[in-house]
Amino acid sequence: MLDFPEIQQRELAALADDLSALDQQQWRSATLCADWDVEEVVAHLGAATRTTRWGWIRSMAGARFNPDVHNRRRLEEFRGATPQETLERFRHVGTITLPVESSPAGLGEVIVHSEDIRRPLGLRHTPDAAGLLAVARFFATKNFAANSKTLVKGLSLRATDASFQEGNGPEVHGPLLSLVMAMAGRRAFLADLGGDGVPELTRRTG
Repeated sequence: MLDFPEIQQRELAALADDLSALDQQQWRSATLCADWDVEEVVAHLGAATRTTRWGWIRSMAGARFNPDVHNRRRLEEFRGATPQETLERFRHVGTITLPVESSPAGLGEVIVHSEDIRRPLGLRHTPDAAGLLAVARFFATKNFAANSKTLVKGLSLRATDASFQEGNGPEVHGPLLSLVMAMAGRRAFLADLGGDGVPELTRRTG
């Protein structure tokens, strides 16, 4: 069985190393995550590592179950006075344990949000292969933080660089990381994919 917390820690450390080379302008760069800049995504990830199940329930209730309000409050709570202070806090985070520590969901959050940052900045990173495969299978079969299962329903997914194939229907093929990001709704990664299912996936991504 994979040790997802350990893999998360390695991925978080790799992201922190990449972030250490950013200048002030890059910290304010747009990401693939809604309207958040780099520091906001980092603070969101950091806040997620501090959130317990009951803490999440209390925070969502306080936000009247509006996830945007919940996320904004928690990231502002985590971020520092400067990007460098936010990064220093981020270097000492634990792991995301929701819904449970043994789930690949937390690792999926880390991988997706790391690519939300890296792709626009032109940074390259190869995630842990076994961990990425577990995340791909999770996203293809379950809706959690993203409606990934619903997004690819009726499509056949096939990785061209890993042993991954899920679903039935028009095929979407490409690098496993790009399939994972597409399942998370990131349109920027659709250009990496091929197959007769891509037009339908593009339409669903909106």
